[in-house]
Amino acid sequence: MSAPISTYRLQIRQSFDLQRAAEVLDYLAALGADWVYLSPLLTAEQGSDHGYDVTDHSSIDSARGGSAGLEALCAAARDRGLGILIDIVPNHVGVATPAQNPWWWDLLTHGRASRYAEAFDVDWEFGGGKIRIPVLGETESPPLEVRDGCLWYYDTKYPIAPGTADDGASAEEVHSRQNYELVHWTRADAELNYRRFFAVNTLAAIRVEEPWVFDESHAEILRWIHEGLADGLRVDHPDGLQDPGGYLDRLAEATGGTYVLVEKILEHGETLPAHWQTAGTTGYDALADIDRVLIDPAGRERLDALDSELRGTPAPVEWEVLIHGTKRGIADGILRSEVLRLDRLIPELDAADALAELLACFPVYRSYLPVGAEHLQHAAELALRFRPDLSDTIHALLPILGDPAHPAAIRFQQTSGMVMAKGVEDTAFYRFSRLSSLTEVGGDPSEFAIGPDEFHRRQAARHAGFPLSMTALSTHDTKRGEDTRARIDVLAELPERWAEVLGELRRLAPVGDGVLENLLWSSFVGAWPASRERLHAYAEKASREAGSSTTWTAPNEEFEARMHAMVDAAFDNREVAGLLGGFADEIAGYGWSNSLSAKLIQLTAPGVPDVYQGSELWETSLVDPDNRRPVDFEERRRILADLDAGGALPPVDAGAAAKLLVTSRALRLRRDRTELFTRYTAVPVVGEAADHLVAFDRGGAITLATRLPVGLERHGGWGDTAVAVPGRPMTDVITGRRFPGGLLRVGDILDTYPVALLAPTEP
Repeated sequence: MSAPISTYRLQIRQSFDLQRAAEVLDYLAALGADWVYLSPLLTAEQGSDHGYDVTDHSSIDSARGGSAGLEALCAAARDRGLGILIDIVPNHVGVATPAQNPWWWDLLTHGRASRYAEAFDVDWEFGGGKIRIPVLGETESPPLEVRDGCLWYYDTKYPIAPGTADDGASAEEVHSRQNYELVHWTRADAELNYRRFFAVNTLAAIRVEEPWVFDESHAEILRWIHEGLADGLRVDHPDGLQDPGGYLDRLAEATGGTYVLVEKILEHGETLPAHWQTAGTTGYDALADIDRVLIDPAGRERLDALDSELRGTPAPVEWEVLIHGTKRGIADGILRSEVLRLDRLIPELDAADALAELLACFPVYRSYLPVGAEHLQHAAELALRFRPDLSDTIHALLPILGDPAHPAAIRFQQTSGMVMAKGVEDTAFYRFSRLSSLTEVGGDPSEFAIGPDEFHRRQAARHAGFPLSMTALSTHDTKRGEDTRARIDVLAELPERWAEVLGELRRLAPVGDGVLENLLWSSFVGAWPASRERLHAYAEKASREAGSSTTWTAPNEEFEARMHAMVDAAFDNREVAGLLGGFADEIAGYGWSNSLSAKLIQLTAPGVPDVYQGSELWETSLVDPDNRRPVDFEERRRILADLDAGGALPPVDAGAAAKLLVTSRALRLRRDRTELFTRYTAVPVVGEAADHLVAFDRGGAITLATRLPVGLERHGGWGDTAVAVPGRPMTDVITGRRFPGGLLRVGDILDTYPVALLAPTEP
């Protein structure tokens, strides 16, 4: 199995198709990337900017460049020595426009008699033999129409089963004869009878555990591997599958053991199942560790107190209690359909309440029975603390949900991750604002910070267990870009100052939800400067995801008017704009220091580092779709050429050339001198400011990265702090400066940048 040294992620879409992607590969190669990493390519819903709503597995999306586009990109990649990693989506398909998905169209046409009935996960009995499609609005009599041999609801057409529209019946009567039923959208919460991706009604899950479903949904994907058009695959959301391990076995067999990564969220302390045939995850676990080693643990007490003040409670909210409530709300709300379907699989018990409680208490995304049975026991113990009245039912459920062969146990494992994702990432993350950079995909906000020793321990474990697992700092799914988080991290070093600034901002532009205001203002500080449009979009999404003062389904117009006025105040109110911009400027330098440290650590630590598109310059995005904005590759190409031409080293400033310098030099060193990255050991640091340095040796390449820059400055700098490196000539590949080796003063090495990457000087 060939594996990448590093990757560079590109979002392929109509506005940046495969042909345009091929045109930037010379830049990626010059940057130092080893493989190009592509978002999903199969035909998706028309207009889809992300590609995770696949509608036809048999072809590459023509809007993304089609087969010719992939062949052109492959040829360009091979010319430049680049490998290709492609994102695939085995769990679900897009069904928003039925006519675009031949499998779904056939299913709606023929119902249980369809060849594809086995491909979709439908509870036919519960629907009275029909698939419930939750699309109807508030109109009492939906405007249905029969024309062109189809049933139309506004601009969406649905198939008509043979022999059901030949007698001149009304559209309503024809509708009643179909194998599907168009129902009001609110009925999806409790009455849906097909499995989805999380709570997205327009993404219907498929059953790749059926051999023919795997074969037909992967034929085009396997062609890429067998014809040399792709070197590896990234598997989206395997936790939704009935048997993720079995799926990976099948994929390994079909591909000949190609390089495969899984998008798997590991909760704090959780490890990837050792029996899975995968090189590792897509890197959120690494992201969490890198973020936390750059956060000042001393800031926790004051930020906890601020959180209590904003909530009007004597103590800060406990994360475990918060997520229990949000997960239970999801299980009782938008995912009640899944809970009730589980309950129907256990007719001997009235277990819906207990099932929802166990799902709310489940500590990780899912188990893989018999592996992970301890998580069910943990959930039961926690559930009994919250709901002792359910004791009898919970004890009756345990042997059922712990039986790997029981249909309820199988489905429970597929459902727990849905509740976790919607209850934690998409709800609790917006209600927990102690330090908003902590509420990131794959992170546990209850873990505030870690020190260098714990960081080293975790990296050594990564190198020993999954050395080819991906590492990431930004992705198409991160809640905040890496440099947005890096600046927010500074608040942990200045908690009193932040409490003062936030108080003034809230006084000048009150909204009435202190926790949300903390989250919004800190995010604005992290992303500043940002456009009015971006911040309005973020505020609306964040507030509705939080669901505490307004919601997606029932927007609170009065509250949202105040919230949008708050955003406008950041641009139109001189006092607010001055306070926000002034504070962002005040901490910008410290944030840039954190950014460069995080980037160098990620690029040189164990694993395969991914550079998300554009993040070689400052990546100050907010949640999607903000993090999928177009990238100016010409600007990056120009800056890289200027750096390579020599001359003065760029300053650490808003222009971000320093970040591109760090990124390119680290990527090139990993690619060109792989022998320097074969192990992981902490480098000894001694002296008065030793705690402000993260230092490790990868087998010859030595990373030095500053942490807690505010405290370092207050301390008066590095002083006598020194690192012990091998006694041979060393070169900092970032600045080009040479050092003799041995015991080196950190202040001498880091007098230009807050980071250095030392390598043995080549003859």
